[in-house]
Amino acid sequence: METMIGSTKVLGVLGAGQLGKMLAQAASPWDLHLHMLDPTAGAPASHLCEHFVQGDFRNRDTVLAFAKDCDVVTIEIEQVNVDALEELEEQGKAVHPSPKALRIIQDKGAQKDFYTEHKIPTAAYTRYDSPADIDAAALTFPCVWKKCTEGYDGRGVKILKTASDLEILPEGKCLIEDAVDVDTEIAVIAARSPSGEVSTFDPVEMSFHPEANLVEFLAAPARIPEAVAEAARSLAEHTINAFDLCGLLAVEMFWDQQGRLLVNEVAPRPHNSGHHTIEACVTSQYQQHLRAILELPLGDTSLRQPGVMINVLGAEGFSGPVRYEGIEEVLSTPGAYLHLYGKAETRPFRKMGHLTVCADTLDPAIKTARKLQSVIRAVSKPRVTA
Repeated sequence: METMIGSTKVLGVLGAGQLGKMLAQAASPWDLHLHMLDPTAGAPASHLCEHFVQGDFRNRDTVLAFAKDCDVVTIEIEQVNVDALEELEEQGKAVHPSPKALRIIQDKGAQKDFYTEHKIPTAAYTRYDSPADIDAAALTFPCVWKKCTEGYDGRGVKILKTASDLEILPEGKCLIEDAVDVDTEIAVIAARSPSGEVSTFDPVEMSFHPEANLVEFLAAPARIPEAVAEAARSLAEHTINAFDLCGLLAVEMFWDQQGRLLVNEVAPRPHNSGHHTIEACVTSQYQQHLRAILELPLGDTSLRQPGVMINVLGAEGFSGPVRYEGIEEVLSTPGAYLHLYGKAETRPFRKMGHLTVCADTLDPAIKTARKLQSVIRAVSKPRVTA
């Protein structure tokens, strides 16, 4: 079968943010023809692709027009127009992930129902059409509220500690989830090709920023028993097969105090929990995504060495043109790798980049990463006034 490597065929990507940037960097050595669509002029990946189109990937007509000359279409963000992707699939174009799976994943309520239907373990939940329908007397606090749609990067999720927290929830369909007595939050990235070949990366351990609810620290491999790690890989493989999804699926899980693995959420694209794979693994998640959607042999997911990733978030109290502090110290640290996403404006908790630290063992990587986490900062430079 003819591959897209060395051909004139075009890979279209909906979204050109930081994930698109790293996907484009992975595509470059293979000289793939990459076209990208994003609503933001100067998006992080806009200068790295063969052809960039500024346009709304939520608009049906825009997506259809963009994909007209594409042979394969993929995404780097979930909030895209699924109706357009279904039409493209009907036209005979390869679309990964499948619109059917993406439609389910876009709705956290539908996601949870899918887990129940396919016997994928997850925390107990109840769905509601509106927060007004929630009976506080029936809840056990603390519990977790999730907006069914449009939530991302920590938005649309809130821990409810008392009944009064219900009064400040935004309108819209939502769910309430039982709080899980978590031992460790982990993630496993699985890859699957159209032929059904599946491969998984080793589980990683995640810590979240208490205010922004974003991953701020990731350790690979996760510090969990080997039996749990193997069970997590098996659960991720089962989940991607259940979705019949090609490409990547990042499966976020809880390992709870009772020894259970519970799927929290999934993302059908390259994911924050896989940034470390660029330096720490034989095959990066970005190259693996390309291998999967282009029906190429899946790569070796082995760790070259342990790695720790920290997100470089916009510092609190700063909004405006970005300026970075601590660059020299990061670049002078052996085993430290800095990735800046090219976003011109910073704001509190915005993802501006990430930093990976690799070492022969995990403990020194953690120690170095913690030190650099307090050094690297995304702040703003003063605006020039006339």
